[in-house]
Amino acid sequence: FKRGEISNFQYLMHLNTLAGRSYNDLMQYPVFPWILADYDSEELDLTNPKTFRNLAKPMGAQTEDRLAQYKKRFKDWEDPNGETPAYHYGTHYSSAMIVASYLVRMEPFTQIFLRLQGGHFDLADRMFHSVREAWYSASKHNMADVKELIPEFFYLPEFLLNSNNFDLGCKQNGTKLGDVILPPWAKGDPREFIRVHREALECDFVSAHLHEWIDLIFGYKQQGPAAVEAVNVFHHLFYEGQVDIYNINDPLKETATIGFINNFGQIPKQV
Repeated sequence: FKRGEISNFQYLMHLNTLAGRSYNDLMQYPVFPWILADYDSEELDLTNPKTFRNLAKPMGAQTEDRLAQYKKRFKDWEDPNGETPAYHYGTHYSSAMIVASYLVRMEPFTQIFLRLQGGHFDLADRMFHSVREAWYSASKHNMADVKELIPEFFYLPEFLLNSNNFDLGCKQNGTKLGDVILPPWAKGDPREFIRVHREALECDFVSAHLHEWIDLIFGYKQQGPAAVEAVNVFHHLFYEGQVDIYNINDPLKETATIGFINNFGQIPKQV
């Protein structure tokens, strides 16, 4: 993809497939990176490095302040039972819940979301409602949120619209939830958002740095000393092969573990 012979989008889809991720399994749905850090400008400048997120760092390390807190958590970690090794992140960047929350305005994801939530929409303030707010939550403000994106952000304008007029509730400040609020550079048009976002994914800056993100998610910085150094260590249950759910003899424990992975996600196979 460095030579430009396939698109970055195709390359990422191919990697996701190799790592066992597919559209058929919300627990292992294809994972795509946040690309941009600019959700405020009227026009995007794709020649300016400041327009982009730092692809060499996981979402938890995008600001110095949050990075320091995750490092401290890892350093000070103590588990009296010795069952859980130290980790930076107790939540994941891709899970059934994250996928369903992004796609909640479209069926069948609306029903899936309601099922995962126990039959009702989440508190309006926690629902996916604004691309800008989602970025700030995942990159800066919320210690329990390090989520990445899904492929739909690069080709599917429909998921940004509440075409079915679902009653998604009202935020505490009185805002009624409807269509997803787009950054100024999308000019209020979901198709324009997708066009510009896809252009950003395919631009020279991203082509030059995408391999750094791939190392974190699919490659050698996924686990071991390289992951510690990259501040990229997740709760051990997120890693493939840590739990053999078919050999848990206690049905309660089995249900709890599957529920955990369902809600919290699974790290891709290393490629």
